[in-house]
Amino acid sequence: MSSGVLIVGEVIDGGLHPTVRQLVNAAGQIDRDASLCLAVDDAFDVGALENVGVGNVILLEHPDAADDGVDGVYSLLSELVCEAVAQLEPSSVMLAKTDAGSVVSARVAARFGAGLAADCIDLAVNPSTGRVAVTRPVHGGNALAVYEFPGDGLQVVSVRPGAFEAEVADGIPEVERVDVSGVSVSGAVPVLVETVSEAGEGIPLEQADVVVSGGRGLGGPEPFENLRELCGLLNAALGASRAACDAGWIDHSHQVGLTGKSISPTTYITVGISGASQHMAGCSSARNIVAIDKDREANIFSHARYGVVGDWAKVLPAFTAAVAELD
Repeated sequence: MSSGVLIVGEVIDGGLHPTVRQLVNAAGQIDRDASLCLAVDDAFDVGALENVGVGNVILLEHPDAADDGVDGVYSLLSELVCEAVAQLEPSSVMLAKTDAGSVVSARVAARFGAGLAADCIDLAVNPSTGRVAVTRPVHGGNALAVYEFPGDGLQVVSVRPGAFEAEVADGIPEVERVDVSGVSVSGAVPVLVETVSEAGEGIPLEQADVVVSGGRGLGGPEPFENLRELCGLLNAALGASRAACDAGWIDHSHQVGLTGKSISPTTYITVGISGASQHMAGCSSARNIVAIDKDREANIFSHARYGVVGDWAKVLPAFTAAVAELD
């Protein structure tokens, strides 16, 4: 068995899914020479691979690649990835914990009798054994646990979207095209009955360079309008703590944390968030945290690069006005 990591990326609208570059960064924690595998059809733009961050890309070419998953089964993608794993014999397979990645990772693990670590937020290698160790949420997101793959078999890992920053590196990778058009799938039972698209608010949390979040300290739903104003000035995404979401002040789609979404913005501004461990686990990849809270003992200040101790109702308007003057 080879020692390499095979990254299974997703393609959307003829280009790379936003999680691909995150996976490249995650794979770099255990193997800087990882290969990227993509199932593509004729419409895929190879130019999208520029600066992807890996030296080798394997394109599994199939005419139906773009249409797979419409029934919620991802049978074709599963077969193509299993074929790649059988031929390449990697030590590890890494996918994003998306709808497709969740299905395919489980099927690959079952096909090869491998261990599966799902929804991982950190990765490392045990230097004494060479095996992958993963960090993932447990007990409903109330704690983090570290697991290590035993033995010497295949290791399958799915990574939580947003847990790692997107890797951007100069260079054009070497591309290997593999014709897998002969692979077919029959007898799959559709599990997806209907798809309902919900219009999102603003920039997706996982893709935002700036995120502004509110917590229990805001005291109610109305102050989130103040945060929306600041988001508009900063071109930021709007987030929230679990407490604010559970209180019904804002929809759970905005939740940041172990039981919400993981983010990796350049700047993360928190208002009235105490900084519980579950919340911090979802924003641990943020480069700069700016915290506003009236409790000087709040845990958020131990993680923040910049902190303001004070009543948000007095601090935030002044902060917003200063930002508006710079716009």
